[in-house]
Amino acid sequence: MPTPDKDSFTREWLTAWNSHDVEAVLTHFREDVVFSSPVAARLLPEIGGVIHGKAALLDYWTTALATVPDLHFDLVAVYQGESLLFINYRNQRGQLVNEVLAFD
Repeated sequence: MPTPDKDSFTREWLTAWNSHDVEAVLTHFREDVVFSSPVAARLLPEIGGVIHGKAALLDYWTTALATVPDLHFDLVAVYQGESLLFINYRNQRGQLVNEVLAFD
């Protein structure tokens, strides 16, 4: 998959997350996705922060969202590399976060 247009992708990504629409977020991922996160490492220490597969990612995000009902992301910046997008945002707690998405 070529790197998508950074502005339209980020707009869709933020809308899906801010609506808590996990199914919409998952449309951007392959069935064999490998997802790593320090939050996943804290919530599910037995997996070492790495989630394999779209079904497992759906379960993780659904469970995690239930613990953060006020989840909200505000865009700070987005950067595009070769087959990469870096989305820098501020979460509902005011923390700066970077999401790095790699595209095949």
